Amino acid sequence: MRVLLVEDDEPVAQSLRRGLVRYGFEVEWVSTGAAALDHAGPYDVVLLDLGLPDTDGLDVCKALRTRGDVPIIVISARSDETDRVVGLELGADDYVSKPFGVREVIARIRAVMRRVRPRTPDADGGPDRYGSRLTVDRKAARVRLDGEEVPLAPKEYDLLAFLTEEPGALMSREQIMEAVWDANWFGPTKTLDVHVAALRRKLAGAISIEAVRGVGFRLEIVKDDGAS
Repeated sequence: MRVLLVEDDEPVAQSLRRGLVRYGFEVEWVSTGAAALDHAGPYDVVLLDLGLPDTDGLDVCKALRTRGDVPIIVISARSDETDRVVGLELGADDYVSKPFGVREVIARIRAVMRRVRPRTPDADGGPDRYGSRLTVDRKAARVRLDGEEVPLAPKEYDLLAFLTEEPGALMSREQIMEAVWDANWFGPTKTLDVHVAALRRKLAGAISIEAVRGVGFRLEIVKDDGAS
């Protein structure tokens, strides 16, 4: 995924850029509003700081929105509710306040992309295939292993559907809870471990779900030769 990062604070920009690149993003960095408006692209999402040296980031947000529908996530030290509201009214898709963590920004990017570009089924309307054994029919909400339907609880299916959106990507517990359970979930995440264990058991040999201590989970598709 291609990201246009508009940030004048070099240490912040470099740190965020390194973090995004580690997670597989392609990042183009500019430090002024003029450079952002001059950037020809293409890019899939814009991370836009409001405190730019040459112009107000809100004006840049408004100008970018008039040009198209590329998602815009405002990143700013301004935590005032008025700035948040104005940014969203001018066309921003989300707002992240400084200081922030790289994983939080990535979670916001993925959430915004799911909202503005919902996943579409294959051209023939068929299920999505993962390796030679597993298929996920998102239209019918059905999962098959070796051609046989696997009975999954509703949240087990939702969890599998989310993790298979980006096989190999490391998803934090917070990202998963927000996407699968509720954006305002504040309870324990033990239920996530229970559902992961259920998917491992029911889909053994077709997928592996690696627990990354202190972060979250990574789903991999098991190759035909049995290696993940």
